[in-house]
Amino acid sequence: MKSLFISTSTRKAVIAIVVDHKIEYLYNEYHVEDLSTNLMPIIDVAFKKVNMKPNEIDTLFVTNGPGSFTGIRIGLTVAKIMAWGLKIKVIPISSLELMASTRTDKKYIAPLIDARRNYVFAGLYDSELNQVIADSYVLLDDFKKEVNDKDILYVSQDKFDFEVNESDYDIIKIVDKHKNDDGINPHKLNPNYLKNTEAEEKLNEGR
Repeated sequence: MKSLFISTSTRKAVIAIVVDHKIEYLYNEYHVEDLSTNLMPIIDVAFKKVNMKPNEIDTLFVTNGPGSFTGIRIGLTVAKIMAWGLKIKVIPISSLELMASTRTDKKYIAPLIDARRNYVFAGLYDSELNQVIADSYVLLDDFKKEVNDKDILYVSQDKFDFEVNESDYDIIKIVDKHKNDDGINPHKLNPNYLKNTEAEEKLNEGR
């Protein structure tokens, strides 16, 4: 199995090429400027580094949110084009599940993305990445009350006024969990924002 993994939903851009059970190439950096222009060159470099051609991969994984509206759209656009052009299956992954793949001895992992105004995108996962509390757009205080009696590691790329570890993705764990998923038609690959865009919210407020 040869896979390309793309994540641009959060503050870090992740591009990985996975062959069978090994990461052959990994780009894991905070977003470069003008990601919409630079993402394809980053992917091109990835293939060149491992001496592979895009038509050699058979599966494409991509995070579809929640997170940065712009980042989500960029990643999904590239994934749609590549999956359609290469005629391969594309498997959407929650960006919160990706964050929850962080290694820990805790029983549960709670990934958090700051959504401003005291709201977060959050979910709760166990050590096998099973979803315990569904991903949601929620007030941070409400989420903490719901999970505060559990053995939890909070992970994020954002700063909060309580102890939070920086998320450290385990790409192999994610790929192993989802490699047998059916995948979807690239044209049906949609963002999972979990909330309205600011433009939609302002439109609703004006009604």
